Amino acid sequence: MHVTLLSRKAAIYTTRRLAQAARLRGARVRILDPLGVEMHLDERATAFYRQRKLPPTDVVVPRIAPSIQAYGLAVVNHFGMMGVPALNEAAASRNKMRALQLLSARGVPVPATVMAASASDLRAMVELVGGLPVLIRLITPSERPGVMVCESLQSMEAALEAVLSIGHNLLVQRYVRRKRERDLRALVVGGRAVAWVERRPRPGRLLHTLARGAQLKAVRVPAAVDRIAVEAARVVGLEVAAIDLIETHAGPMVFDVNSSPGLKGLEWATGKDLALPIIGRAEELVREQLRRRAP
Repeated sequence: MHVTLLSRKAAIYTTRRLAQAARLRGARVRILDPLGVEMHLDERATAFYRQRKLPPTDVVVPRIAPSIQAYGLAVVNHFGMMGVPALNEAAASRNKMRALQLLSARGVPVPATVMAASASDLRAMVELVGGLPVLIRLITPSERPGVMVCESLQSMEAALEAVLSIGHNLLVQRYVRRKRERDLRALVVGGRAVAWVERRPRPGRLLHTLARGAQLKAVRVPAAVDRIAVEAARVVGLEVAAIDLIETHAGPMVFDVNSSPGLKGLEWATGKDLALPIIGRAEELVREQLRRRAP
């Protein structure tokens, strides 16, 4: 099998681990920067990489950074037009509010959420989701969203003061409120949750992701929670996804879906090789396509 990894840099931990896992399973691997891929449309779709025509590949594993989201997803779609299967063809999870809308419409529980184009009345937004603490996500069109957990209006206003003038959209969500409630992350691959961790972020600190600066601990979850994570990935249309939930007295609620999850923290916390099941699912997609093409 020939695997193409789309990633800005080969040295990125998750990219490196996926390449190692693919080679361990006997695959040939190439790593392409999505920005170096030139797409050509004529009688049929073809692709070049830095002015050289790309040879055939069996499957694409995209690792599209938010900063190059539009072009990166176009590259993934182009490979699809060339008949190459890809893990995570869906783009819905890139729009955080759209993903939550899809989940809610399909009956997947989500926490109280408000989205606004400004923070002119943060107090009212907090009250709409049930009060503090809240999770605030700064959504930008071209950058990785900033995420923070705030336990007081003072800490929230202080943390946001420097960034509100830029004009980001805001998404405010209910967050963990009791000691028995937990922030959980599942890694779902091919319709199965292969890892679960609990995350304990530092309240009030602006983070690129909750995992950065947070404590991660491997945990077990009830079967009902496991099913919700798997269903969330299915509804959004993802083969590989990190599903973020809060476990509350009213039951688990999905507050985010990530289509390009990093493996570093998850592997360190669980002690598991999580790259192998991802490559294994890529192999299954290739076999499924071959069966469909067989006479």
